[in-house]
Parts: sequence; structure tokens; C-alpha cells
Amino acid sequence: MSNLTIFAQDTTTTEEVVTTETVIEEETSTDEVVENETTEENSTEVVTKEETFHQIIKQKFMEGGPEFMGIVLLCLILGLALAIERIIYLNMATINSDKLLNDVESALKSGGVDAAKDVCRNTKGPIASIFYQGLDRSNEGLEQVEKSIVAYGSVQMGLLEKGLSWISLFIALAPMLGFMGTVIGMIGAFDSIEAAGDISPSLVAGGIKVALLTTVFGLIVAMILQVFYNYLISKVDSIVNDMEDSSIKLVDILVNNK
Repeated sequence: MSNLTIFAQDTTTTEEVVTTETVIEEETSTDEVVENETTEENSTEVVTKEETFHQIIKQKFMEGGPEFMGIVLLCLILGLALAIERIIYLNMATINSDKLLNDVESALKSGGVDAAKDVCRNTKGPIASIFYQGLDRSNEGLEQVEKSIVAYGSVQMGLLEKGLSWISLFIALAPMLGFMGTVIGMIGAFDSIEAAGDISPSLVAGGIKVALLTTVFGLIVAMILQVFYNYLISKVDSIVNDMEDSSIKLVDILVNNK
């Protein structure tokens, strides 16, 4: 009888353990489902916000009128293309001038002018090109070397500044085109008032809002391009200063290795 009682108690305990494990598994599954649903809801909200922002930009662009807004957008695209090209070119033109000077001086001492010219020929950038022109006329005297450096330095400076005038043009052109679109839009709004024969607040407000969108877009384009333009100007100035300083050091090296 006692054995049967013990067996019954064991069976009851086993059933309770199984029931507890089942409840825990169900609670865990419920938590996972809730977490998945929350993640999906957050992802849906992010996608919705992104789509809404894109739709707002597209809507405002179309409200401003494709004629002037399209021209201003073209200014932005062309300006950014030129800015990116200049950034790549100027970064490739930037070198370690101190290392180049040391290599040129070592080549002059070991192999003469021809060895130094080979070092400059195998180095990229405007500084190496100026060095090559100066070394190429080293047998004509220091005066000719200095003239060659000054003349070729002006050529390299022109190459560094290439395209910057176009970016400056787009910076000035974008807000002017936007303002022109605003003026034309205001004229259209007053024409609508004249045709209606009544000054309706909704009619005036709608026309003014559409007219001002072109000016806002033009100012945004000008600000974006201005940031790139200022960066490029500072980069060119840095390279030009390095060119001038390195050219003076090259002349000193030639004087010491005559």
C-alpha cells in the first residue's frame, strides 16, 4: 500500500513538472512573438517615415514648378560633379614634400641631376613636376632654374584651380534662378487674382507658397555648393603654399650641391 502511495506521489510530481515546463515554454513563445511584432512595427514605422520624407521632397519639387526647379537641380548636379572631381584630383596631387626633397637631395649626391630627375618623374603631383622643370635647367644657372620654377608653378596653379570658377558660377546662379522663379510665380498669382476678380486668401497664400519654393531650393543648392567650394579653395591654398616652400628648398639644395 505504501508503494502504491509513493508511486502515485511520483506520478503527480512528474505531471506538475511537465505542466510547469509547458507553461514556461508557452510564455517564452509569447514573449518572442511580442518582440517580433514590436520589431516589425518599428521597421514599418522607419520605412514609412523615409517614404514620407521622400514623398514630401518630391511633392515640394513638383509644387515649385519643374521649369525653374529643374534648372536649379541641374546646377546642383553639375556643381557636385565638378566638386567631387576636384576633390579627387587635389587629394592625388597632395604628397609628402619633405620626403620628396630628401629623395631628390640623396639622388643628387649619389647619381647627379639625372638621378634626381628620375625621382621627380616617378613621383605624382605638381611639386614633383616643378622640381623636374627646375632640375632640367640646372645646367643653365640658378637664375634660369628660378625662372623655370616660377613659370611652371603658374601653370600648375592653373591646373589646381581648374573648374572652381564653374562651381562659383553655380553658387551664384542657383539662388538667382530660384528668385526668378519666385518673381514669375508671384506674377502668376496676381494674374489669378485679376482673373478671379476677388482677393481670396487661399488663392494668394497658395500662389505665394509655390513661388517661394524655388527660392528656398535655390538657397539650399547654393549653401551645399558653397561648403564644397570653400573646402576646395583651402585645399588649393595649402598645396600652393607647399609648392612655394618646397621650390625655395630645392634652390637651396642645388646651391649646396653645385
